Amino acid sequence: MTLSQLEYFYQAAKTQHFNKAADNLSISQPSLSRAISSLENELGIVLFERVGRNVALTKAGQIFLEHTEKILDDIAIAERKMHQLACSGGEISIAYVSPLSTKFIPQAVKAFVSKEGNEGITFNFYQDISSQNIVGLKNGKYDIIFGAKDVNEISIRFIPLMKQEMVVIMPKGHELEQQTYINASTLNHYPLLGYDHTSGLGKYSRNFFRRYGLNPHIICESPDENGIASLAAEGFGIALVADVETIHRPNLSIRHLIPSQQFYHTVYMGYLAGKYQIPAVSRFINFVQDYRDENGY
Repeated sequence: MTLSQLEYFYQAAKTQHFNKAADNLSISQPSLSRAISSLENELGIVLFERVGRNVALTKAGQIFLEHTEKILDDIAIAERKMHQLACSGGEISIAYVSPLSTKFIPQAVKAFVSKEGNEGITFNFYQDISSQNIVGLKNGKYDIIFGAKDVNEISIRFIPLMKQEMVVIMPKGHELEQQTYINASTLNHYPLLGYDHTSGLGKYSRNFFRRYGLNPHIICESPDENGIASLAAEGFGIALVADVETIHRPNLSIRHLIPSQQFYHTVYMGYLAGKYQIPAVSRFINFVQDYRDENGY
């Protein structure tokens, strides 16, 4: 059974006349008759019966017409959706780390969908640590991820978006407020709040500790800066974190490391290299890079 046979059957059923159906299909009447006969032979049942110069559906033909209409409707819907995907529509699933949820992601997406031609594109938003976002990207759950880079993931193309300085935070009134800069060795002498050790920043900050021979007393771990800042503000300890909006609070003080020790965390956009991307995803990837440059990230 072919799509052409279904279309021929549908036209014959609606016009109840083989000649009119053939004209609508721009084929000859004998060609239509042969196609219908072949379909009936394949199904093992009669679909039409002659009524003078016209034809009428048999009971089996009426049942088959119901299914044929559904099939042709589904095909038409599929064609429309594919056309949307190829042009201005589509759905994009993105995953990102917590700090990007307050400004970068919502503003970038808003700017993207506001551009002419992108109005029909919809987004699915997910938030998790970088390691889990990478798993979701590789499993096909996400189209694009934002967060830390994993140098071992050669199947993912990572594009740098912005740099965030790593700074020390402490509760207001802490004795370290008296220092203009913090020496890394100081971190060994106070309870430290750290990132989840499985996260990108958790691994990154621990590499920093090893570089300077530090063995700080990490009293608890949190997946993001919001959790760490909240604990620091209540006096649980100090922390080495990325300089993001959520740490700028009236009950927290922020200090830079001494100039020779200052370092930065890079945030990346990642997507699977060599994988076909629908036009909407490709456009968003290109847009984010332009958005980064235009906004000075």
